[in-house]
Amino acid sequence: MAKAIAAIASGNAPGGIGVIRISGDNAIEIASRVFECADKSALTELGGYRAKFGNIIASGKKADNAVALVFRAPKSYTGEDVAEISVHGGIFIVQKTLEAVLEAGAVPAGPGEFTKRAFLNGKMDLTQAESVAALISAEGEESAKASFSALQGALSNKINSVLQRLIDCSALMAAWVDYPDEEIPELETESLTETLRNAKNSLNELLEKYDAGKIITGGIDTVIAGKPNVGKSTLMNLLSGSEKSIVTQIEGTTRDIVEENIRLGGIVLHLSDTAGIRDSSDIVESIGIERAIGKLKGAGLILAVFDSSRPLSSEDERLISECTGKKSIAIINKTDLENRLDCEIINRSFNRVVYVSAESEENALDKITSAVCEVLGVADFDSSAPLLANERQRLCCKQAYDYICEALSGAEEFLTYDAINVMIDSCIDCLLSLTGKKATEEVVNSIFEQFCVGK
Repeated sequence: MAKAIAAIASGNAPGGIGVIRISGDNAIEIASRVFECADKSALTELGGYRAKFGNIIASGKKADNAVALVFRAPKSYTGEDVAEISVHGGIFIVQKTLEAVLEAGAVPAGPGEFTKRAFLNGKMDLTQAESVAALISAEGEESAKASFSALQGALSNKINSVLQRLIDCSALMAAWVDYPDEEIPELETESLTETLRNAKNSLNELLEKYDAGKIITGGIDTVIAGKPNVGKSTLMNLLSGSEKSIVTQIEGTTRDIVEENIRLGGIVLHLSDTAGIRDSSDIVESIGIERAIGKLKGAGLILAVFDSSRPLSSEDERLISECTGKKSIAIINKTDLENRLDCEIINRSFNRVVYVSAESEENALDKITSAVCEVLGVADFDSSAPLLANERQRLCCKQAYDYICEALSGAEEFLTYDAINVMIDSCIDCLLSLTGKKATEEVVNSIFEQFCVGK
């Protein structure tokens, strides 16, 4: 018997409504103890996917108007009986209703416990469960699309397709090896290598898209850097669409890191405007410059800003050196002024160079957006395609890929079927771990501990 769990499912903030979710074998009975139907009918007699209007009863008194929804097992989110009670969305009344539900016999739900029960009850696999958390935390349109695609089974379907072909292949090989006296047709080498090659290509495609997919779903740490007064703060304000950074003609105005999450071309940049890089005797400014250098070293993307109206300086050269080997875009700013900048070194040193006037050019944002998407490899990215969403999934896929490469090499070198099958079975185990069919309890618990309570 599944103990009924309960939690606030609508967030701990004032709103139009607040929702308390209850799931378990006696969830509807518990809901009936705190909810009185306005028509005096019994909530326990209500069919699935039905709702009733009524009142919350707390400490023997009516506390609020409410609506109760009933979902019957197995056709519910968790696969169990579920009741959801919607009350007015004040923090006090929502909390009071939850307390009444707990007093009526439910226990507090842990982080992600509703989704964990959905996984354990076969309503979704582990990749779909992980996509629920990703969808909740999505900050950009492409991230939301990718997470919803995974929730709909895009990754699961691709992995299961590879799995089924490998399982069929493994079963035929094992039968042929174990029962040599039976009239079992031998698996032809050409057919075997084709199956393995197709599996290898499918897994490799997922791995190759991982970095771009990670950027789509999680965003990327991005730093705006450059010497003082080149227009970093103006660029920050342009990208964020608001006056986040102070803009003056005085060098060294920005002394600390100004941070903002912005959406650009469907992806999220975790953007930092840093202090101008130069030698300074000012203690406070020097601390800001040290922090700027630290941000540069850990950045996933650097927007290096140069002033086209000033010659290349030692500070510019230092910035170019810091950007070496990193995803970086040179933004030649102030193109509305007379050009005095020798761009030859810059053109050789960066993935892309963009010429703009961040202060006055109407299409400056479009130019920068196009360059960012190109450098990050997401310009033509299909967020509805199957994607590996996190490091756990990538590691499972990489291990499966390595095993299938070994199996393919073995087949091409005409190793015995039993030796090849060991590698195929190892690959299958990795893919089953990816989808959660063979995941350990520790892995499952670790995944759901990262969820919010109530989901």
